[in-house]
Amino acid sequence: MTDAVSIRQDILSKKTTATRVAERFLSRLAAIDPKVRAFLSVNKDAALAAAKKVDEKIARGEKTGLLAGIPVAVKDNLCTTDAPTTCGSKILENYRAPYDATVVRRLREEDAVIVGKTNLDEFAMGSSTENSAFFTSRNPWNLQCVPGGSSGGSAAAVAAGMAPIALGSDTGGSIRQPAALTGTVGFKPTYGRVSRYGLVAYGSSLDQVGPFGRSVRDAALVTQAISGHDPMDSTSVDQPVPDFQQLERDVKGLRLGVPKEYFGAGLDPEIRASVESAIAALTAKGAVRVDVSLPMTEFGIAAYYIVAPCEASSNLARYDGAHYGHRSKEYGDVIEMMSKSRKEGFGPEVTRRIILGTFALSSGYYEAYYNRALKVRRRIKQDFDKAFESCDVIVGPTSPTPAFPVGAKAGDPLSMYLCDVYTVATNLAGLPGISIPCGLTSAGLPIGLQLQGRVLDDLGVLKAARCFERELSLSLPWPSLT
Repeated sequence: MTDAVSIRQDILSKKTTATRVAERFLSRLAAIDPKVRAFLSVNKDAALAAAKKVDEKIARGEKTGLLAGIPVAVKDNLCTTDAPTTCGSKILENYRAPYDATVVRRLREEDAVIVGKTNLDEFAMGSSTENSAFFTSRNPWNLQCVPGGSSGGSAAAVAAGMAPIALGSDTGGSIRQPAALTGTVGFKPTYGRVSRYGLVAYGSSLDQVGPFGRSVRDAALVTQAISGHDPMDSTSVDQPVPDFQQLERDVKGLRLGVPKEYFGAGLDPEIRASVESAIAALTAKGAVRVDVSLPMTEFGIAAYYIVAPCEASSNLARYDGAHYGHRSKEYGDVIEMMSKSRKEGFGPEVTRRIILGTFALSSGYYEAYYNRALKVRRRIKQDFDKAFESCDVIVGPTSPTPAFPVGAKAGDPLSMYLCDVYTVATNLAGLPGISIPCGLTSAGLPIGLQLQGRVLDDLGVLKAARCFERELSLSLPWPSLT
C-alpha cells in the first residue's frame, strides 16, 4: 500500500502530478464514501485548485512544502474558512469559521491538498462516532462495525483509501483508539507540541491535534509539518521541533516497558496474544522487555470522566443561542431561549457530560470531585515518571476490544467509556502516544499496539513505533469496498 511519503516522492520526481493524485483519491471518495460515510463535507473544486498550484510550483522549479500534493482529510472540529465547521453537532450546523486553525494554515503552507472535513462524535465526545448529530461512520473492515471515535471519520477515510493522511484530535484516545479499530497509524503528540488554536475546545487541558496515516513515516511527516510554537495558543510549547523524519534506530537495547495493569481483566484474548507476539518479535531482535507497574491505571477512567466533563461544561457554556450556535425559533424570555436552543442543539452524550461537569464543579462538590480528580491526575503522571526511569517507551494494547457492531454499546455509556481504559492516562499526563497495527483478529478486524513516551520525546516514540513496524512487516491493505 502506498503511503503519503511515497506519494510525495512520486509527485516531486514527476512520476505523477498532484492533480492526478487528487483526482484519484476524490474518485475513490465519491465511490466509497456513500458506504463508509467518513466525510461531512467535500470540497472537490478547492482540492483540485490546490493540486494545480502545486503542479505549477513544480513546473517552475520552485520549492514545495513538506506535504506537496498530498490529499488530507481534516476532522470537523478544526476551523476552516472554506468549509463548515460543525463539530458533528446541530448547534453548529451552519457555522463558518472566519479563520483557519493553525494546523490547517500550516497544512496549506506546506502545500497539502485538503479534500474535506470528516465526521466525529459530537464535540469529540465519544468512542464510536455514533454520537454524531448527522450519521454514524462505518468501519471499512466491516461496515456493520464502528470505526471508533471520536475521530472515527478521519480514521475511516484513511483506512478506506479516501485520503492518505488525515488530522484528528485526541482528548482521551480519540486518535489512537479509532486508529487501532481501523488498522491505521494514529499519533497523539505531547500536549502543547501542536497548536490548539482553531481546534474547537472540548477539554482544554487534554485536547491535542495529531495525524492518521498508513505508516509511521506518514505520521512523522505530518507531525513535522504541523508542530511548533504558536503565540496564538497559550499552552503551546516553545521548544525546537526535532527532525521527526529521522526515524531509523537500532532495535537492540530499546527498553520496552510492559505494564501488568494493561493485561488484566477485560482485555480481548486475541488482542493480548497479538500484542505479546509483537513484543516478543522485538525482544528476539535485541530489544529489552522491562516489566513495569502503573498502579493508578484503574483510576484513570474515573479521573478523566470528571476532569474532561468539567472542562466541557465550561467550554460549551458559550453555545447558548445568544453568543454562538443554534438559536431556537420559538421562545418567550431570554432564559427560555437559551434553554430551548441548547436542548435542540446538543445531543444526549454532550448533554450528559455537561451535566456531569456542572455538577462536579458546583458548590459543595468541587473538592470531592474535581479537586480529587486533579490529585489522581498528578499521581498518574508520577506513575509514568517512575516507569520511565527503567524503560524508553511503554508498550501495550491500544483498545481492550476490536471494532464492535454499531449499536452494541450505544445504550451503555459506562461500557463505551471503558473503550478508552488504556488511552486516557496518556492525556491526563500530557504524554505522546501512538497506535500502530499489529495484527488481525480471527474475524478479520484490526488490532492496535500502543506506545507511550516521555513528555516531549515524540521522536523517541516515533522511532520505537518504526522499529515495531519494520520488524513486524505488517502492511494492511485497503479493505475491498467496491
